[in-house]
Parts: sequence; C-alpha cells; structure tokens
Amino acid sequence: MNELRPNLIALHTIVYREVRRFLRIWPQTLLPPAITMALYFVIFGNLIGARIGEMDGLPYMDFIVPGLIMMSVITNAYSNVVSSFFGSKFQRNIEELMVAPVSPHIILVGYVAGGVLRGLGVALIVTVLSLFFTQLQVHHLGVTILVILLAATIFALGGFINAAYARSFDDISIIPTFVLTPLTYLGGVFYSIHLLSPFWQSVSLANPILHMVNAFRYGILGVSDIHIGTAIGFMLLATAVLYLFCIHLLKSGRGLRQ
Repeated sequence: MNELRPNLIALHTIVYREVRRFLRIWPQTLLPPAITMALYFVIFGNLIGARIGEMDGLPYMDFIVPGLIMMSVITNAYSNVVSSFFGSKFQRNIEELMVAPVSPHIILVGYVAGGVLRGLGVALIVTVLSLFFTQLQVHHLGVTILVILLAATIFALGGFINAAYARSFDDISIIPTFVLTPLTYLGGVFYSIHLLSPFWQSVSLANPILHMVNAFRYGILGVSDIHIGTAIGFMLLATAVLYLFCIHLLKSGRGLRQ
C-alpha cells in the first residue's frame, strides 16, 4: 500500500495534466479534426458518394463514416502522445519524472491514457457530426468499443516510441507525414479492397490500419473485408508488443536523456 498510493497519485497527475493540456488548447486539438471530417462528409460522402452509389451493398456515406471516425482516432491519439512526451523530453521534465519513485508502467499508462482520451474525444465529435449526414446503428457494441480502444492505444504507444527516438521537433512529423498518412488513405477508409486485384488485396493485408478500419466497420455496420477475429488478434498482439517495447525504452532510458 505504501508503494501503491504514490503511483496512483502520479498516474492521476499525469492523466489530469494530459487531458487539461489538450482541452486548454481545444481550438488546435479538437476543432481542426472536426472541421476536416465535416469536409470529408460533404465532399466524399455527399458530392462524390452520390455518383458512386453503393460500396459493399451500403450507401457510400454509410461505408466511409466508420473509416473516418477511426482515422480521427488514430491521428489524434498518436499526435497527442508524440507532441506531449517529446515536449517533456525537450524541456528535460521527463528526467525528473524518471528519477522519481514512480513505476515506468505508471508513466507510460499516464501518457497513453491522455492520447486515448483525446482520440476518443475527437471520435465523439466526429460521430455527432456524422449524424447530420447519415444514421448510424451499431451492429456490435462490444466489438466497436474494443476496436476503438485498441486502435487508440496502439497509436498512442507508437507516438511514445516516435517521441523517444526524436531528436528535434522535425523528427516528430516524419512518421505521421510519410508513414501514417499513406497507410491511412490506403487502409480501406474510402474503398473496399474487393475492388483491387488479388495481388494488391494480399499486399493490403500487410497494412495494420486496414485491419483496424474493417474491424471498426464491422462493429458499426456489420460488414468487413477481412476476418474480424484475425483483425482483433492482430491488434491485441500489436498492443502487447508495443507496450513491452515502450517499457524497455523507459527502463533503459534510451533516447530519453539528452
């Protein structure tokens, strides 16, 4: 109990600071994603979707909504952790936290929880906006909640790794620009992989975001291009591997002390 109480206080403090941080600057953290997704709904859903008609037997607007919600979760969970943790490292605040009697697990969970909460907050805003354009009926609530939490956690952990290895503020924009954005657009958000040739369908299966988008689409609409069990199994494995790697970085101090 003597060790548990300080760790719980530290966890509460880190999470509170992370949430307060992105709420304090909400015009930069919550408003831009909402505007961007609203434009996607209007341009891709209404204008282009009216010409496309249906995708996998669903109205095109209904088809893209789960993917757009997942895209907002991924980008915001990632960006919150990478910017916050690198900022702490750049200002040398993280060194004080690491020498404090706080478990590395508490430090990691605190930062990741902040990223997950921001991702879920933006997802809620985007979902409310989507109701002005379509009607969502959740097909499987358990799968929907599990998938969105796992996806947010995976990319929050990814943001932590990026921040740990980054040496400058330019380094924290490389992965989102050259890796995250291409994978997101090629992750089945706007199309079904059944439109691709068998070869490119096989190549697409290597894209982790494809599994997340389709698993979430299954939870919302009940349709998926891939086996839902495979997608969830992959996400659970990715979460465990990334978590252990982040703990290794914290314990070794690699990339954290400048």
